[in-house]
Amino acid sequence: MKSIAIIPARFESTRFPGKPLVTIAHKTMIQHVYERSLQAKNVAEVIVATDDARILQAVQAFGGQACMTSPLHRSGTDRVAEVAASSDADVIVNVQGDEPLIDPEALNAVVEPFQSDPSLMISTLSVEGTDGELDNPNVVKVVVDHDGFALYFSRSPIPFFRDPSPTDGDNRRFLKHVGLYAYRRTFLARLATLRESYLEKAEALEQLRFLENGYRIKVVNSTYQSLAVDTPEDLERENAYIKMNLVAILAP
Repeated sequence: MKSIAIIPARFESTRFPGKPLVTIAHKTMIQHVYERSLQAKNVAEVIVATDDARILQAVQAFGGQACMTSPLHRSGTDRVAEVAASSDADVIVNVQGDEPLIDPEALNAVVEPFQSDPSLMISTLSVEGTDGELDNPNVVKVVVDHDGFALYFSRSPIPFFRDPSPTDGDNRRFLKHVGLYAYRRTFLARLATLRESYLEKAEALEQLRFLENGYRIKVVNSTYQSLAVDTPEDLERENAYIKMNLVAILAP
């Protein structure tokens, strides 16, 4: 089984224009994401999917692979699907281009379920939620069945603790969704035929479209804590974190 990682990257971000090309520890953010993704043992190659020539040239300058895609795509998943259509890979990992500290083991974990389940179309990750996150609508929660398949994703608190014990405090156990996905390549080809769904529009969560159309999503629980850069303030925090943790976390 061949798996590859595709990193969708656009220059015109609403909150942070030019984000993929900002410098972190002497490299562009997209280079950090690329090189760390390439360390995953379950990934045969890495490709950046972009609609901007500046990002294409930056990736090629450090020796990476990049493909130009249509500027009309509404989501990163659509951009990934365009590149995947010309690939011979069995599994495609959709890696967010704004996580310069992406853990290669997270990519390995999201690919592994496909090795034992030929019917699986989608997998993703979760981590144990922490105090204060359950009620935060910017933190997506997920509940799963006994086999680790998603029952639902929500910005609301799920599960809802109707009768919490006074001794629980904020230590109510729940799972936080990590937005790293792996898809069977054949499934990506079907994405264009799936219309935006009611629950997807209500929660602004694309993965609910998959559930509403009857596709099972395998959720692998991990210890990976995402550190995405969505705003210039996030970039400052990321740089501060790196300075405080002077280890080989950024070395390929």
